[in-house]
Amino acid sequence: MKSIEELQLLISEKIDGFCKENGEQTIYQPINYILSLGGKRVRPALCLMSANLFSDEIDDALYPAIAIEVFHNFSLMHDDIMDKAPIRRGLPTVHQKWNENVAILSGDAMLIQSYQLLMKTRPDVLPEIMRVFNQVALEVCEGQQMDMDFEKRQNVSVLEYEDMIRLKTSVLLAGALKIGAIIGGADANSQEELFEFGIQLGLSFQLWDDYLDVFGDEKLIGKQQGGDILSDKKTFLLLRSLELAGIEDRGIIENYTHNITPSPAIKVAEMTALYRKL
Repeated sequence: MKSIEELQLLISEKIDGFCKENGEQTIYQPINYILSLGGKRVRPALCLMSANLFSDEIDDALYPAIAIEVFHNFSLMHDDIMDKAPIRRGLPTVHQKWNENVAILSGDAMLIQSYQLLMKTRPDVLPEIMRVFNQVALEVCEGQQMDMDFEKRQNVSVLEYEDMIRLKTSVLLAGALKIGAIIGGADANSQEELFEFGIQLGLSFQLWDDYLDVFGDEKLIGKQQGGDILSDKKTFLLLRSLELAGIEDRGIIENYTHNITPSPAIKVAEMTALYRKL
C-alpha cells in the first residue's frame, strides 16, 4: 500500500505534465494557474487509495484521478464567478486575475479536458467509469443550482441543506472512491460501501468548511473570511441559528440575509457574533 506522500507526489507529477502539455495559449493560462495553486487534492488521492486497496498496480487509476481533479477545479472556477469570490487558495480567483469571460471559457475547456483524460482509462472498465463520472458530475451541477436557489429562499430546512451538500460536495468524493475501486477490481458491494463512505466524508468536510468560512483564519483557509455570510449562503450555521433564535435575533438575521446592512464588514461581524451567541 502506497503512502499518502507517495500518492501526492504521483498526482503532482501528473498534473505538472498535464499543464506543460497545455502550453501557454491564452485559454490554457487560467487552467494552469488554478491547478498550480495546489489545494489538498483529496479527490485524486482517494481515487488512487481506493484502487490500491484492491491492487498493487495503480497506474491505470492515474488518468481518471487527474480527470476528477481537473473537473473539480473546473467547478471551482465557475463557482467562484457565481459566488463573486475574490480569493481562492490565498490568491486571486481566475475571474479576478483575468475576467469573467475568460474564466467561463477556460472552465468549459477544463470540462472537456477531464473527459479527454478519462478516455485514457483501460477499455474494459471505461464504460462503467464513464457512467459513474457522468452521474456524479451532473449531480454536482444539481447541487450548485440548489445552493444558488437557497440564497433566494428564507425557509430552507437543515435536511434540504444536507441534500444540497451531498450533491455539491459529497458525490464527487464518493465517485472518486468508486472509480478507484472499479479500476482496482473491487466487487460491487465494496464499490458501494466505498461510495457511501465518500458521501459521509463529504458531508463532514462541508460542515467543517462552513465553520471555517466564518471562524477560520483567512490566511490559513486561503479564501475570503465570511464569504458565505456575504453571499447569503444557507449553511448549517445559518439554518441552525434560525432554529435556535428568539424573535429579536431571528429578526436581525433575516434583515442581514436580505442584505439590509450598512457595509459588508458590519454584516460579517454582526452575523459572526450571532453565531457565537446561538
